[in-house]
Amino acid sequence: MDFDPCEIVQKQLDAYNARDIESFMSHWAEDAEYYAFPSDILANSAAQIRERHIARFKEENLFGRLVKRLAVGNIVVDQEVVTRTFPEGTGRVDVMAIYEVEDEKITKAWFKIGKPVLDKAA
Repeated sequence: MDFDPCEIVQKQLDAYNARDIESFMSHWAEDAEYYAFPSDILANSAAQIRERHIARFKEENLFGRLVKRLAVGNIVVDQEVVTRTFPEGTGRVDVMAIYEVEDEKITKAWFKIGKPVLDKAA
């Protein structure tokens, strides 16, 4: 492997946080698969992943804070806390993201999402 899978995953996280759809998508393979952990497929192409994120990127407070990263070979596991605007209000959610990286692109990803914790009303 002549590339660093962690670098690819970090670049897509940076693009996610910048809400830059073009940069974000540049790190995904055309036939990438995107799952709710462990096996519920949410998207099975870059086009479907793009569609999912266009709406999400409209959230002004969207931000994924990396807590911890582990990598073994071409698999990268991120623990993140993601700030979002939920239908019930703003808050945070714990996320475990597992990425498979091949040929400098994310080919598969699994996301285990915790229960949202809403911000307290001021």
